Amino acid sequence: MFRLPRLATTATVAVAAFTLLVPAAASAGEPTLTDPRTVANFSFDAGETPENIALEPDGSANLTLAHARQVVRIDGHGTHRLLAVLPSVPNPNTPGIGSAVVTGIVRAKNGTLYVNYATGTNATGIWRIGPHGGTPVQIAQLPADSLPNGLALDEKRGVFYVADSARGLVWRVPLKGGTATIWAAGSALQPIGAGVGYEAGANGIKLHGDAVWVSNTDRRTLLRIPVRRDGTAGTIETRATGLDGIDDFAFTGKDDTVLAALITYSTIAQVRPNGTHTVVLTTPDGLSNPTAVALHDKTVYVTNASYFAVPPNPNLLTAHLDNGKD
Repeated sequence: MFRLPRLATTATVAVAAFTLLVPAAASAGEPTLTDPRTVANFSFDAGETPENIALEPDGSANLTLAHARQVVRIDGHGTHRLLAVLPSVPNPNTPGIGSAVVTGIVRAKNGTLYVNYATGTNATGIWRIGPHGGTPVQIAQLPADSLPNGLALDEKRGVFYVADSARGLVWRVPLKGGTATIWAAGSALQPIGAGVGYEAGANGIKLHGDAVWVSNTDRRTLLRIPVRRDGTAGTIETRATGLDGIDDFAFTGKDDTVLAALITYSTIAQVRPNGTHTVVLTTPDGLSNPTAVALHDKTVYVTNASYFAVPPNPNLLTAHLDNGKD
């Protein structure tokens, strides 16, 4: 989640997409994505850069529009509904970005939405939005020099997990709000400055199989952190490498197969439980610097922020997931 400089990097990235991504070949019987289509378009000039997704039971998509500081809902017909606008802050100074941005989003079972807001001020943290929208309320504050990016909610334990891209760690925050504590840290979560014009460590984050999974953009890795019985973090495990530009991701089912957004190269990769991966969607399918993936039944949703595409094409794309059992 970063507004990248266009400069000469666009051409470099276009070449890199073909030279760096050399995925393993697809195997027979693996899930495939078909029928990709753009269901909603946004205005890059207005800051409407789709960053993250939380789905409603009916398949409507709640999206954060990072630089517009907005949360919108897109229904099955592509109709936009504005739910909330995060408050403007004076002199924002978000690490690596400068401007204030709304990033990760999750939905509680009762329909309440929670988002990360990164500002470089005391407004940085988790904000709550009612099921039908309204005025956002800050429920937890994070340090001004943090960049809260991915957000995960464990309602059973009553906690949030926040991936901090600037500090390179995972925060844990009570569901009711309050004090954030460092839950997981270490070099595997930290940035190394290997990105294009920015540094990004821990980025996307999901709960799956009694563990917290985290992507590290700079290190091109997908990590698994077991949650111990007492709620503390276990040893960080590297489950996949070589995922150039990995941002957010989603699991396709009960096993550890992942669909990952590779933002820099405008691709979606299917990452197998053994760590190998196959590219399953690319720019011709409608991708434009994808940032997040979500799944509802057999429909895959992808947000495309189009941070350094020329011309920009921010959009929400869907595709059909075929696991061979349809």
